[in-house]
Amino acid sequence: DFKIIFWIVSFFLTVLSFVLIYFSFGLKIHNILYKTLFFLKIFIYLGRFLLIFKYFLPTISTKSSSKKSQEKRANERAEPTIKKSIKPFNSNFSSRAFEEPGAQGARYILPSLSLLNSSNEKNTMTKELERKNSEFSSKLETILKEYGVEGKIINFKTGPVVTLYEFLPAAGVKTSKVVGLSEDIARAMSSLSARISSQPGKTSIGIEIPNPRRESVLLGDLIKDENFISNNNGLTLALGKNIDGEKKFTDLEKMPHLLIAGTTGSGKSVGINSMIISLLYRFTPSECKLILIDPKMLELSIYENIPHLLTPVVTNPHKAIFALKWVVREMENRYKLMTSINVKNIRSFNAKILSTKSLGRKLFREVQTGVDPDTRLPIIEKKELPLEKMPLIVVVIDEMADLMMIAGKEVENLVQRLAQMARASGIHLIAATQRPSVDVITGTIKANFPSRISFRVASRFDSRTILNEMGAEQLLGSGDMLFLENGVYVTRLHGGFVSESEIEAVVNFIKSQKTNEIQHDITVEKTNIEKSSYDLGFSSNNVDTLYDKALTLVLEQQKVSTSFIQRYLQIGYNRAARIVEKMEEDGFISEPSHAGKRSVLKKNK
Repeated sequence: DFKIIFWIVSFFLTVLSFVLIYFSFGLKIHNILYKTLFFLKIFIYLGRFLLIFKYFLPTISTKSSSKKSQEKRANERAEPTIKKSIKPFNSNFSSRAFEEPGAQGARYILPSLSLLNSSNEKNTMTKELERKNSEFSSKLETILKEYGVEGKIINFKTGPVVTLYEFLPAAGVKTSKVVGLSEDIARAMSSLSARISSQPGKTSIGIEIPNPRRESVLLGDLIKDENFISNNNGLTLALGKNIDGEKKFTDLEKMPHLLIAGTTGSGKSVGINSMIISLLYRFTPSECKLILIDPKMLELSIYENIPHLLTPVVTNPHKAIFALKWVVREMENRYKLMTSINVKNIRSFNAKILSTKSLGRKLFREVQTGVDPDTRLPIIEKKELPLEKMPLIVVVIDEMADLMMIAGKEVENLVQRLAQMARASGIHLIAATQRPSVDVITGTIKANFPSRISFRVASRFDSRTILNEMGAEQLLGSGDMLFLENGVYVTRLHGGFVSESEIEAVVNFIKSQKTNEIQHDITVEKTNIEKSSYDLGFSSNNVDTLYDKALTLVLEQQKVSTSFIQRYLQIGYNRAARIVEKMEEDGFISEPSHAGKRSVLKKNK
């Protein structure tokens, strides 16, 4: 550096000064002046040299640095470097914290990953297992050859529960011939079952044989996976592992509804719990709401009183129907809100709410508050919208068969309505049943649920009902499932297991946090609680005023329906529906029949 050179030169000049003083002793004046001038000339020439050196120093350093940067860029081309360091995944990291509105500054913390059990994640496919699979491949070829099916096993994939053998049949061999030998193959291989599956994009046929030793698939391993944690979009569900041992996640928003079937002991209830736990690990109570319908009163009661519940766990099938009606009305109200501010789905709605709030503005919508008695035209007023985000709503029905027995046609209509329209409003269904017969899973319901999961079922007919193909009757149970994703093709998965103690630990962790989330009883049909979370602008006084007029009309005509009142009073559907329900509450009309029709119980006096 120039400072170092300066200090060296200063030191040298100081030494010369002492030398000059030393040689000046005993000399005459003119000799001293002569020597002084001599040393001054030396100082001047040395100073000029330093100035020249200082001028050329930046140029030299720039050239050297540019040369170093060129060498560095050359090295980066040869071996790229990561500028942003990526921290290794730590299973013990602290949970995310969120500010919950109205919680007096309290931060809601998502459940910790340490609450779930996990395996050591070691690869258990040893050389011994590979050797056995090679032997089984040769044995399988021999068995098929004995039954007149020529071909060759070209590959095998060992998963946690089953091994997939890829069989390439000879020319002229039909797939149906191999499918018909599934039971004979299972008997000859001394296995519990043998499932024949198609291989999308391949010419081979898949033969799935259970492993001698079954590995455990834990939900904790799925929840702790980086693909689950880093995926911030959608209602991600942790399903399990496929035949290759790869972890499988799916987005409920893209399905957008899910139909599940499985007998007792098949793992259906554990699968539903795994999906609910997946949602609890990803969303705060203000982001996602749950409506749990559990007619069996055993499986979902463990989630009682968590802040994510929109209403207490519904166990009465009659009240479950009222809850589904409320969800339909909520869906309609959400569509009206989204239409009023010109958005198409819930994500656009929430984004517009956030942008409006950040700009300090307000949103308004036009609502009908009545009818002008003179002109008979609707009275329209502007009402300010609350700048609150709409949460996602997931409705979980644990047993569809009980609801279909109570009011089959009405439940079918409600589920069909939600399945067809609820996606854009942020409402999604997960419906399950033990008995996937045609009277429970009707053609109308099945047509609106393109994504389905089948655990082990009793017969091939039940498998055809849920998946449109056989194979679910050959599953092993305990989480072994077939997943039909968006009606494309079927994938075999092994669901993640979560114990009751783990569920209790997660639920207790969530309950321990104080939030201002209030549960509403949406299973009782009363006018004041059947409104949406966003008021539509109809006051109770307006309803009471038209109620007498509507009651007189119904008693005179001796017929009643929502559309009938809506047409004669020129009001909206929701308001007319509330008037009809008020008449039922007062005892003037009957409850709806299985076909949805009502009768008038009293006559006009």
